Amino acid sequence: MVTELKLDRTVHKAHLPFLMYICITSALGGFLWGFDAIVISGTINSVKTQFALSSGLEGLFVSSGLIGAVIGSGLSGWLSDRFGRSRNLILAAALLLISALGSGLASNIQFLIIARWVGGLGVGISAMVCPLYISEISPTHLRGRLVTVFQFAITIGIMVALFNNVALHRWAVFMAGRVGESGFLKWFVVDETWRAMFATELIPGILFLSLALTLPESPRWLIKAGRSAPAQKVLSKIFIEGAEQEFNNIQRTIAEEDATKKRFIDVFHPRYRKALFVAVSLAVFAQFSGINVVFYYGTSLLEDSGFKADSALSGTAVIGFFNMIFTVLAMWLVDKLGRCKLLQIGTVGAICCLMGVGLMFAGASKMLIVLMCGFVACFAFSLGPIKFIFASEIFPTNIRSHAMSVVILSLWLADTLVGQFFPILRDSVGPSTTFFIFAGILVPQIVIVWKMMPETAGRSLEEIESWYVEKSQ
Repeated sequence: MVTELKLDRTVHKAHLPFLMYICITSALGGFLWGFDAIVISGTINSVKTQFALSSGLEGLFVSSGLIGAVIGSGLSGWLSDRFGRSRNLILAAALLLISALGSGLASNIQFLIIARWVGGLGVGISAMVCPLYISEISPTHLRGRLVTVFQFAITIGIMVALFNNVALHRWAVFMAGRVGESGFLKWFVVDETWRAMFATELIPGILFLSLALTLPESPRWLIKAGRSAPAQKVLSKIFIEGAEQEFNNIQRTIAEEDATKKRFIDVFHPRYRKALFVAVSLAVFAQFSGINVVFYYGTSLLEDSGFKADSALSGTAVIGFFNMIFTVLAMWLVDKLGRCKLLQIGTVGAICCLMGVGLMFAGASKMLIVLMCGFVACFAFSLGPIKFIFASEIFPTNIRSHAMSVVILSLWLADTLVGQFFPILRDSVGPSTTFFIFAGILVPQIVIVWKMMPETAGRSLEEIESWYVEKSQ
């Protein structure tokens, strides 16, 4: 394991309430990501029937949000460098609001696909900017757990979407005999419940937009933009003591960067190649582990293995609960154990659970749900949050946003590939073999983390940047 980074023992007291407000507000982007990704699972059959979708249109409807996310993440690096981090959080919130409203009111499948695509743009931007913003505004000793708040928010969004779909479906059944023959309520909730499922995203979307308007800009971006006074003001709100020293460290580092201004292509310079390879690998391995297969197809997979519909739905909800709870464990451990050790433990655990899922797929055994919960738990405290933490802190400020956009773009491309080819794998080799494949894909990550990944816990972003300078000399 690479250990050349020097440990920063200086810990400045921080204004925790102010920090938590900033992180929770920006992490709402993660909540909307999780909600937006899972809410569609409750709408597919209804939309397919109502608009008489062909298999091609059905696939486009499901993947339209992912396509938007790929484009959004590709643009996010330039947007965040040009306009700042906080303004792009506002943009992401606005796009997600437009998507929720448009999806709920769509009169045809073309309009619905466009609305989902717009929401994907917002998700792609927030997926890069939110962890980047949290990382840049957090004190060194809290950075890991505060960035993990973003991943935790994703898990809460998933949980809320699962229960939201079930609750709206049951409410529609309950209201069927209690409303008139026509009217908005009957159309929107009873007859076409999928509209209400999409429109529910308006509630967290409005909250996210309202709070994002109050967020301060990243002090690192402000200093880089030549706005020292606002940067000092933000740092004084973050730190009870040490704000001036933090300002001087950031200013010195950015002054050194300005001597060699970076372009997007510089992300691929040999100096950053190892960090980029590791960061992209973590993002891709996380998606190729099959995590989204468990959430997107979890209910149908359990039904295929022999569970009744009610039991399958309950099992999926339990899996979502484990995802949320073990993300809390990551928040506690990621700065204590370090990124590398926690990632190795989680990867080995995920491989074992995936192999167990493959072995247990022959029948409706409760152990299948237990092992799926175990896999999701291992993912939640390691592969899930650490890919965001590492990518948001390993790159220097002058290329961080560009590098993050490459990493998040890789994540979305991997997610799209898994979503596209899982049904083919499931139908050709069977779900059991498919989960063995997912387990095998994760094995190389153990070697990459052991041999190539530097430990960044306890190091300031400026220390990590100094390490790059030393390595290049």
